[in-house]
Amino acid sequence: MQVKFGTDGWRAIIAKDFTFDNLKLATLASADFFLDHPNSGNGVCVGYDTRFLSAEFAEYAAQILSSRGIRVFLSDSFVTSPAVSLYCRDHSLAGGIMITASHNPPLYNGFKIKASYGGSALPDTVAEIERNLAHADPGTAVAAKESLIEKTDIKDYYIQYVRSHINLDAIRESGVTIAHNAMFGAGQDIITRILDKSMVRCYHCALNPGFAGINPEPMPQYITGFIDYYRDAKADAAIINDGDADRVAMLDENGVFVDSHKLFAIILKHLAEDRGKTGEVAKTFALTDVIDKICKKNKLLLHHLPVGFKHVSKLMTTNDILIGGEESGGIGITSYLPERDGVFIGLLVLEIMAKKNITLSGLVQELFDEYGCFYYNRIDLHAGEEKKQAIVARAAKGDFNTVAGYRVSGFNNLDGYKYHFEGGWLLIRPSGTEPVLRLYSESDSPEKVEKALNFAGGLA
Repeated sequence: MQVKFGTDGWRAIIAKDFTFDNLKLATLASADFFLDHPNSGNGVCVGYDTRFLSAEFAEYAAQILSSRGIRVFLSDSFVTSPAVSLYCRDHSLAGGIMITASHNPPLYNGFKIKASYGGSALPDTVAEIERNLAHADPGTAVAAKESLIEKTDIKDYYIQYVRSHINLDAIRESGVTIAHNAMFGAGQDIITRILDKSMVRCYHCALNPGFAGINPEPMPQYITGFIDYYRDAKADAAIINDGDADRVAMLDENGVFVDSHKLFAIILKHLAEDRGKTGEVAKTFALTDVIDKICKKNKLLLHHLPVGFKHVSKLMTTNDILIGGEESGGIGITSYLPERDGVFIGLLVLEIMAKKNITLSGLVQELFDEYGCFYYNRIDLHAGEEKKQAIVARAAKGDFNTVAGYRVSGFNNLDGYKYHFEGGWLLIRPSGTEPVLRLYSESDSPEKVEKALNFAGGLA
């Protein structure tokens, strides 16, 4: 493998496939696209996260772009993916490159393409860049034009923008205390700069390219140490971000994990019912069915999309999308930015808590009271290729009558293989960013969720 784009950009193991030589090919292919863009004269921006060699990879990408005559705004420090998207949009750039492997394991790095409108590159854009890869010459000389590379404080620009879109006074006046787990990623030091330092307890807000040996993804299995810390910190809520801070999860005041399904539902309910907002809603295939219920109650058109925020971003550019999201922690509000942003969404939930004078557990209970209890879990199955393929082949038939003893009521293969059963659903699909098989389930009890996941894992 040289360069292969997946669900959101190109990800590969550092020094094996993610090398300077392959980065050169990806950047040259992207440069051809940027040069043909109507905004090519305004340049592009390049950002990077806190992973091993990310800064050096970003510097090399900037040199390659400049050698093609493209003006480059290179971040002067590590920065979040939403910050790069914002800078692209507000400065009418041809696009951007973000060096990050997001939530993937520490051995990985990656290459995300950001669009001029301020979101993930559309599938058509990615396809064009992939076609350009066939013509990218690894022997192309790179003669950087330093005059075209401008070190830029993209992070501060982003911080000022977030400040203008969150009611910080309401959060401060509520007296809430916050714990922020940046998971050693690019979101560290942002919340302390947006709010008062005295309000924030920081955890894993330091440079550690090995991420302490865990995936920087806001999921329960990767935050066990943080939960122990949080109980002693006596905070009112926690914000947890992934490696490039475009994803989010939270803890309530009791240390209970609040996943992005519930956060999406809380925000949608607030926008539609408390603020009277209208428009359409976009959700990817593995997101909670509670969104369907909220949309039905409030007469909002709902779009069901394949997995990957790029599909949400596309609709945000063509339709009147109020909010869009995915199961893995990515939530975006079009009026703010057609992009997921884990820091902004976490702060927005704090604002809702402050305005309604209610705890995070109280907001979750409101959902349960109105729509019934719902629980979710995902397993990333690291198994031999033969077993993974056997599970996929079995699931693809669409002929299960029961899942873990529960009667099946429907089957959908929009992206993977999804079985609806009494009180919930099970989804089986290969990852688009890692060599794993993802098993997802939602149901009206935690026991049903675990039974469904165990059923899926035992299919081969």
